[in-house]
Amino acid sequence: MVDTSATIGFESKLWQAADALRGSMDAAEYKHVVLGLFFLKYISDAFEEQHAKLTAEQAQDANPEDPDEYRALNILWVPPEARWSYLKAQAKQSTIGQIVDDAMTAIERDNPSLKGALRKDYARPGLDKTRLGQIIDLISNIKVGDAQSRSKDVLGQIYQYLMRQFALAEGRKGGEFWTPPRVVQLLVEMIEPYRGRVYDPCCGTGGMFVQSMRFIHAHATGNGNGGRAKTDISIYGQESNYTTWQLAKMNLAIRGIEGQIAHGDSFHNDRHPDLKADFILANPPFNVSDWGGERLREDKRWKYGAPPVGNANFAWVQHFIHHLAPSGLAGFVLANGSMASNQSGEGEIRKNIIEADLVDCMVALPGQLFYSTQIPACLWFFARDKKNSRFRDRRGHVLFIDARKLGQLVDRVHRDLTDDDIAKIADTYHAWRGEKGAAEYADVPGFCKSVPLDEILKNGHVLTPGRYVGAEAQEDDGESFDEKMQQLVAQLRDQMAEACKLDAAIEANLKELGYGGQ
Repeated sequence: MVDTSATIGFESKLWQAADALRGSMDAAEYKHVVLGLFFLKYISDAFEEQHAKLTAEQAQDANPEDPDEYRALNILWVPPEARWSYLKAQAKQSTIGQIVDDAMTAIERDNPSLKGALRKDYARPGLDKTRLGQIIDLISNIKVGDAQSRSKDVLGQIYQYLMRQFALAEGRKGGEFWTPPRVVQLLVEMIEPYRGRVYDPCCGTGGMFVQSMRFIHAHATGNGNGGRAKTDISIYGQESNYTTWQLAKMNLAIRGIEGQIAHGDSFHNDRHPDLKADFILANPPFNVSDWGGERLREDKRWKYGAPPVGNANFAWVQHFIHHLAPSGLAGFVLANGSMASNQSGEGEIRKNIIEADLVDCMVALPGQLFYSTQIPACLWFFARDKKNSRFRDRRGHVLFIDARKLGQLVDRVHRDLTDDDIAKIADTYHAWRGEKGAAEYADVPGFCKSVPLDEILKNGHVLTPGRYVGAEAQEDDGESFDEKMQQLVAQLRDQMAEACKLDAAIEANLKELGYGGQ
């Protein structure tokens, strides 16, 4: 089992060194340079470790240069010209860019599952070859792919850390394809994708799939999963940005996760047109205006109303519904405006979806969670069949959770959810839907409430949790109103007296400076 809680300790030093080597290169470009090299180092570490074992067993007819010896153990075969030891030896050469490109080509040639996924532009004139060699030297000192590092998911932590740092360095653009891991974890913990088809039509770098596999590993001995971590779910994804799609392929490959990850626009070139998914997890880009909606006005996916040409939010929502299996569950991130907007027919679409009884749960998130946008966000959860035998019959009701007060600041401008926060939200949802082994559900003023559809209809089909959960209960401290007022009046008089003293002191100082009485 992968130990995802392990800390590697050198992340900040790694970022400082890597960022110093960036020079004037744009962060968006440099990201792919660094992450591509780490991928090479990872597969080479795993290969070299097994190569050493096979070399020591040659007397027993082991062949360290037989690709099948590695593939049998789910280790990628690395040809001689792509091995890290070779790249490190050539790092000071002026041709190092071409050498890296040739290594990427060789790996794709010998590992068809990676075809088209690796960047091969390290030889381009705009990439400083001296700095490239220095980055190779830096990465050479970090073990990422040997058995011990794999058990701690070292490369996964490096990828996660660097993606976060690059998102900060690039601002809005950099974070567009990166969902904060704690938000992903919350989505996964809530819908629990143990078995079946898992789909993300805007999968970015593949974080939803990685977290789904972590969830299964973490719960491998209980909750009906039976420990069959890799055989019980099938992964389907799509990503429109080519370089981000490449990162997703690498991100899954380093963890040995197999999936059908397609490149293309999910609206205009749906690469999984017949898929009906058991679980959908997604974080579509918020409020996209240039999604080509004018070319899709009569699309069969718009069962609940044609989404506005100027905003893709409800195009994504209906794309999810279209691909949801008869008993499927979906959890996804949207901008807060989606819960109440009535612009360009969005209110009518939301009304139709609510009255179709698809909405299972709504969660208002704390602010400052995302690196790419300051737009407040929320989580939507759909259930195709609320009377599904797995849980209690929830037809005609929606659970609202207001989690805006949760989380803690990790720096001056960014907040993160804690393990306790995630558990509190997920456990509330599991209790409400009647999950086996969960606690008994109860409304909590200011945090959660189970609301019948007719109340939502009376509120204009608005899905903002704060409208329904009410105010947080205040503790009674036993003091009467008169006692509190006497205390407050006494406190006010003390403060007024102190203010008079300060005024007198200021006046005296002004007189000493020759400004008194003016």
